[in-house]
Amino acid sequence: MNVPLLNLKLQYAPIKDEIRAAIDEVLESQQFIFGPQLESLEREIAQRVHVDHAIGVSSGTDALLLSLMALGIGNGDLVITSPFTFFSTASSISRVGGTPVFVDVDPRTFTLSPEKVKAALSSMTGEQKGSVKALIPVHLYGQCADMDPLLSLAKDYNLAIIEDAAQALDTQYAHSDAPGTFTAAGAMGECGCFSFFPTKNLGGYGEGGMVVTQNPDVAAAVRKLRHHGCKSEHEQYHYDKIGINGRLDALQASVLRVKLKYLDRWTKQRRLNADNYNKLFKEAELSAARNDQCNEEKPISLPFVRDNNVHVFHQYVVRAHKRDQLKDFLTKNGIGCGIYYPIPLHLQPCFQELGYTKGSLPEAEKAAGEVLALPIFPEVTFEQQEAVVATIARFYQTSTPL
Repeated sequence: MNVPLLNLKLQYAPIKDEIRAAIDEVLESQQFIFGPQLESLEREIAQRVHVDHAIGVSSGTDALLLSLMALGIGNGDLVITSPFTFFSTASSISRVGGTPVFVDVDPRTFTLSPEKVKAALSSMTGEQKGSVKALIPVHLYGQCADMDPLLSLAKDYNLAIIEDAAQALDTQYAHSDAPGTFTAAGAMGECGCFSFFPTKNLGGYGEGGMVVTQNPDVAAAVRKLRHHGCKSEHEQYHYDKIGINGRLDALQASVLRVKLKYLDRWTKQRRLNADNYNKLFKEAELSAARNDQCNEEKPISLPFVRDNNVHVFHQYVVRAHKRDQLKDFLTKNGIGCGIYYPIPLHLQPCFQELGYTKGSLPEAEKAAGEVLALPIFPEVTFEQQEAVVATIARFYQTSTPL
């Protein structure tokens, strides 16, 4: 049985008429930049995340870039972030003239470790501490980083927090210091950054992103900067700042507004699919007792979900013993899978000058050699999931799987 890692055609088919009608409405209006579609989407996302302001931008990458720009992060500033994330988390820091400071991850969730952030800050000289201006935690695979201790550290060291929530729309964080209290990903720091890349849980038909914030001054700065630094979207050729062309266009907004109506249903199905994988792996006696370990006897380590947190499973990511061989075997047998991410950022050639070496951040490096994403999209069937797990079991049951 062939099982793709993702099949967006299955998502498109039942909503095709609504999508085309929404696009036609924009075509008839001939208003492609700004306008009512974008304004409506911004209101709908703000309401969903429970923030006062949402600003549509051209991509998740530009959401990060514009947030840094709006907060005044620039030359000589240090920004602490994770090495185990998509490239733009760190490249955005470099693009504004800052320097990323990579700190290792929690081995259970692969998100930024608060304990290691605290240790990194404590070990810095006074001058270095004074240069640290911001912290970018990444809500990875659809689960929030452990935000309470990170928020506390940010307060202690006067750091701005920019949440990289590109994979985490609708993720909820359960606060440890206030049981029963939840906050949406993106609503805890100065800014939250979302991506609407086509593969995301809420994906457009091209590039797109969103910055959310409770701060009206930050919101105004992002709105200005996304429009080249122009005084307002209605006034051309008067520039207060040097911004970028970072707008979300009306066609993408119209598509996203249609798809947003279905996001609850799709998220529920992703979570059911994750539960089903967990059940199948346990029945196959493949899963390790601890999710940060995998070995020959128990070769698959299942995703860890913090107590009471809402994980939206943008990806279903396991640790796998003999990961690379397993990936090749699955591919040869028609099972889609992916590695997010094979090279941690501190070991990327473009960051070589920062001085990190192999072994600098061992948990991120270990994760890069073991993680494997399996098909979790809403339309994947239980029969397909059974085929995925059966194929994985077959790989481990024979020393020379065919």
